[in-house]
Amino acid sequence: MSLAVVDATVSPSRHLALLSRAEVARLLDASRGDLRALFRQCSLAVLSTGSDIDDGRALLARYPDFDIRIVPQERGLQLELKNAPAQAFVDGRIIQGIREHLFAVLRDILYVSERVMDNPSFDLTTSAGTTDAVFHILRNAGVLRATTRPRLIICWGGHSISREEYDYSKLVGYEMGLRGLDIGTGCGPGAMKGPMKGATIGHAKQRIADGQYLGISEPGIIAAEAPNPIVNALVILPDIEKRLEAFVRMAHGIVVFPGGVGTAEEILYLLGILLHPENRHMPYPLVFTGPASARDYFAQIDDFVAATLGDEARERYRIVVDDPAEVARQMSEGVQRVAEFRRRRNDAYAFNWLLKIDEAFQRPFVPTHENMAGLDLHRDQPPHRLAAQLRRAFSGIVAGNVKADGIKAVEEHGPFEIRGDAGIMARLDALLGAFAASHRMKLPGSDYVPCYRIVR
Repeated sequence: MSLAVVDATVSPSRHLALLSRAEVARLLDASRGDLRALFRQCSLAVLSTGSDIDDGRALLARYPDFDIRIVPQERGLQLELKNAPAQAFVDGRIIQGIREHLFAVLRDILYVSERVMDNPSFDLTTSAGTTDAVFHILRNAGVLRATTRPRLIICWGGHSISREEYDYSKLVGYEMGLRGLDIGTGCGPGAMKGPMKGATIGHAKQRIADGQYLGISEPGIIAAEAPNPIVNALVILPDIEKRLEAFVRMAHGIVVFPGGVGTAEEILYLLGILLHPENRHMPYPLVFTGPASARDYFAQIDDFVAATLGDEARERYRIVVDDPAEVARQMSEGVQRVAEFRRRRNDAYAFNWLLKIDEAFQRPFVPTHENMAGLDLHRDQPPHRLAAQLRRAFSGIVAGNVKADGIKAVEEHGPFEIRGDAGIMARLDALLGAFAASHRMKLPGSDYVPCYRIVR
């Protein structure tokens, strides 16, 4: 059965609505160069919002004739779409949220590449230079709210979760919305959509008209997971490390719902940063939560953290099971402590400049077979450094699960091999096995074939 497709020309509404001829020319050049395939793939994902596919290659196979082209105009530019998914349109007009997301892709894939990533003014070999780049990307996207008191809660969790866990995440979002808190997520389905959906109702009841539903992604992920339709502020960072830094520097608190390897990667990233000696006294509310059925899941996460990073890491978070209102209360109270701390230290509300992030958490990790086998997963190092290595292991598995380059590498060379301390490997193997057994590796209905092999 053939899929319904649409040809259309789309003008920007907010993003890139006013550009000079020189800027349009540079974007046009970029869209024809090395970034063209990535721009096309990410644009198709955005236009396929609501799709049941979490594999970018499968999405391209479904719409092989899709094409997108920049059309210069005297006042700026337009996007010409050929064979685009019809679900992105209503009565021949593109859905407004999808239009905004489409131009966010253009802004962040092409514009940021030229203005930040290829700009010698940003020294991406240094920690300070990387943080400066992240700040400029977020500011360029218009997602930093400089005059708003702290209220942004980042929610992490899996895209492949049960209906019960999804409904619970909505309840937590609802309780946070009632307390005037905004929501940021990885922008996809599952636990990334649920809190936003709940918060919209909480905000509506409180007559909050300027609620922020922030989606933070990166090219390899957004190409496989489209932003959910509730996202009203989308930004795409160049790589997973800058995406994670954007999360933790923008957040005034973080809630973690059940998830798989991507969620475990995020947990390890944040705990590794909070364990750094310079961050130990910084207030940073962090709650792990889920319905009663998720009790064992968080016991497994807690056990893994205790066995690898120690009790100091466990002290940085609280586990709240089956109590959405308590989660929201803890976040609301924690945000007040963050506001007081930032005010005393003269730090910005919108961007946490004081947070110390080592280069080990900022340097892009390319999950090749050689790099995965060479990870330093041993105990003879400080916990925050071990966390950085463990984070990379999970990042590689995420790549092998959903990112086109990672899937291709595994198909060509077999599963990634992960080596290290026998005790850590045993814990890692048990945790990953539990994720696979509970279907947290792929969307429901998909068969999971492991992209990794634990070598003890």
